[in-house]
Amino acid sequence: MPEEKEETQKPDFIKWFSELNKDSGSVAGGKGANLAEIFNLKTPVPPGFVITAQAYDYFIDKSKLKQKIEHLLKKINYEDTKQLDEITKQIRELITNAQLPKEMEEEIIESYENLDTRQLDIGRGTAHDILKTASEPVFVAVRSSATAEDLADASFAGQQDSYLNVKGKQELIKNVKKCFASLFTARATYYRNKKGFEHSKVKLAVVVQKMVDSDKSGVIFSKDPTHKNDNIIIEAVWGLGEGIVSGRITPDKYVVSPELEIQDKKIADKKIAITRDSSGGKAVVKLREEKSKHQVLKEYEIKKLAEFALKLEKHYQKPQDIEFAIEGEDIYIVQTRPITTIVGKIEEKQELHGEVILMGIAASPGIASGKIKIIENLEDLDKVKEGDILVTKMTNPDMVVTMQRSAAIITDEGGLTAHAAIVSREMGIPAIVGTQKATTRLKEGETITVNGSTGKVYKGKIAETKKKEVLPVIAETKTKIKVIVDLPSFAERASRSKIRAVGLTRIEGIIAESGKHPNYFLEKNQIKDYEEIIFRGIHDIAEYFDEIWVRTSDIRSDEYQNLEGAPQEKEANPMLGMHGIRFGIENPEILKSELKALKRVSEKSKKIGLLLPQVISVEEVQKVKEFLKEIDFPDAKVGVMVETPAAVQLIRDLCEEGINFISFGTNDLTQYILALDRGNEKVQHLYNEMHPAVLHQLEFVIRVCKRNNVESSICGQAGSRKEMVKFLIEKGIDSISVNADVAREISDYVAELEKELVKDTDKEPRQYQPKKEEQKGDFVPPQNIQEKNPEQPEEIPTGLEKQVEEQPKEEKIKRDIQAVEEEKQEYLESQEHEKEKEEFDEEPEFKKEDEVLDIF
Repeated sequence: MPEEKEETQKPDFIKWFSELNKDSGSVAGGKGANLAEIFNLKTPVPPGFVITAQAYDYFIDKSKLKQKIEHLLKKINYEDTKQLDEITKQIRELITNAQLPKEMEEEIIESYENLDTRQLDIGRGTAHDILKTASEPVFVAVRSSATAEDLADASFAGQQDSYLNVKGKQELIKNVKKCFASLFTARATYYRNKKGFEHSKVKLAVVVQKMVDSDKSGVIFSKDPTHKNDNIIIEAVWGLGEGIVSGRITPDKYVVSPELEIQDKKIADKKIAITRDSSGGKAVVKLREEKSKHQVLKEYEIKKLAEFALKLEKHYQKPQDIEFAIEGEDIYIVQTRPITTIVGKIEEKQELHGEVILMGIAASPGIASGKIKIIENLEDLDKVKEGDILVTKMTNPDMVVTMQRSAAIITDEGGLTAHAAIVSREMGIPAIVGTQKATTRLKEGETITVNGSTGKVYKGKIAETKKKEVLPVIAETKTKIKVIVDLPSFAERASRSKIRAVGLTRIEGIIAESGKHPNYFLEKNQIKDYEEIIFRGIHDIAEYFDEIWVRTSDIRSDEYQNLEGAPQEKEANPMLGMHGIRFGIENPEILKSELKALKRVSEKSKKIGLLLPQVISVEEVQKVKEFLKEIDFPDAKVGVMVETPAAVQLIRDLCEEGINFISFGTNDLTQYILALDRGNEKVQHLYNEMHPAVLHQLEFVIRVCKRNNVESSICGQAGSRKEMVKFLIEKGIDSISVNADVAREISDYVAELEKELVKDTDKEPRQYQPKKEEQKGDFVPPQNIQEKNPEQPEEIPTGLEKQVEEQPKEEKIKRDIQAVEEEKQEYLESQEHEKEKEEFDEEPEFKKEDEVLDIF
């Protein structure tokens, strides 16, 4: 056998883009095949080549790694996260420490050295240019490209690595091996096992492509994504296109007709540019005024880019979202992907024609057909296969994995804020809740069609499955738009929105995927394993974003009682029971483990914010800060979920305690204020986040936070309701967190609102518009506050038992009255010195021309 292996036939190690096409996935992987397809349309793609999947096999075989890898994989207990991490790390080290076969390494290096000369193949670059660059290595992108088509789904996408701005032969070889090794990250290995893929069947190609040192760059939409017409939209900035994606730079906008006539131009004041420095890093540079206000694209560039857009749309037969870069006089198409904005909007409202057999609450948009699988208990979950319709009384966190493989979800119970609704929206799966009789009326195994946009269930298959697409956000808004992401497998889908901040991650989903309750790890003396599970989950989400707010665990007993180690005693009212921050303080080792995990993520240069759930006292925040000092994380950004009436009433004291931000949890806040069970479909007609009592609380909290420079946000489902968004923008909220599939729609709506409601947002604070009755007369202090008896001994409350504060002293009454009066005057007079806190993405103050502001 060893002798036969030595005779392994040498494959093609390298394939240039010109040698590949869209059908070359087994050789070049999906990414490589798509780039080759664009290249062969004679579209100006940056030159590159693919290290083939067969080269990967050859490397593994010649290095005698195959049996070693298989031996290690057989040892893995996939539910033991620590062991999974350790073994996959060993596999990656085997790969990165192995030597590439000499003949393979030589061919890769030769191709790298010849990379620029390939420009001649498509008529770009002069002989002078080529000779000039031949003496020094070029910057390249080294990108993994998986061969298995099934890896394109959300569970696998983005799990293999890519490296940018790689320069030099040895750096190239090192990063190629790192790409190969990324097949065996803990997450990728775990998901392959979960999905039933044989590890040996999945192969990896590596795309090596010249990096364009962009003088200008941007995006093209072959159809206007917001106004439903055939115009081509082009956005452009100086330098790298990252400025558009991140929202740091307002781009020029050009509108071009299908006849290539320029219809409109809006030239923005770009102020800064993001550029690449000599080491391959990025720098933010201030532009001189004559350049910052100058039109980025020349007339012929605008028309040429529009021409490419029409060409790619015609080839792919779908409107395209295209990224471009211009270096000198050369235009490059960097990437293209389909956009379905217009189609998506039609489908979302589509009314199907057929026999309606059931109706409920439309909880998550989209259309799906499949076979009914009725789930009465957790033992039934295995019968739900990919593409089935999950029908149950109500979902719970134990069902998340099963929900992911379902085509649609129908429940008897629940409303728009029930578990099934929230998780389905994040997954992009059609869902109908609150039908009251789905489990008794629908029959096992029958085929039905679910319209999650209208709440109707139809007999038979009358439409193809259509999930709602995540569209990239393109509107510039003063109010930050963030996304909600609860699981690593949701992160790649959410990142397609091009939003770089997560406004809410609930860690309960990560806990549920482990199958074990936090108490299990405590009782088994395995609390370090619990920390590891939280760290890995949050880290894998954070990889896709620049900033993430993570809510510490909020584990209700009725939702997580099926997890191993969960307390078995039943609470009379779990919603008002031992969960949220009070559970964490009662179980400090569990809470500290979560905080330690988040500290480790923050050390990876990620901006982390901690959100504390179900807060009802200042002492709870103080206790968490003590824990943070104990674990050497005192500078952590701490925020509070405003989801209890107590948090509303104590908001001034919480701000004085030094919280950095708040986020409205309107799902719980509404039910607590209105005394309604949000999961009870019988009272859904009364459950309303727009109730005046709720709005009054939101307005009050935003006002106090503005006064104290505390960022205000919302992460409840109400943030996706346009009437709520309008109210919040009017009151001056700082950010709104939504599910990724509505991020584009909400962003566009916010942009429209801000034109009307937010005046000169770059220069002045938003203006609070007081109601007429609030302008009448002077403030009158409350008359029912008892005066303190000086002879009565003062009792000093301690710890968390101080749930109701003692009556305030005379000085505190005066101070509070003065604070309210100042707060009122602040909004009535629009004081110049009270400027809204500047965010990172706003114009900085520069001291000299073309000054480098930041390197990252």
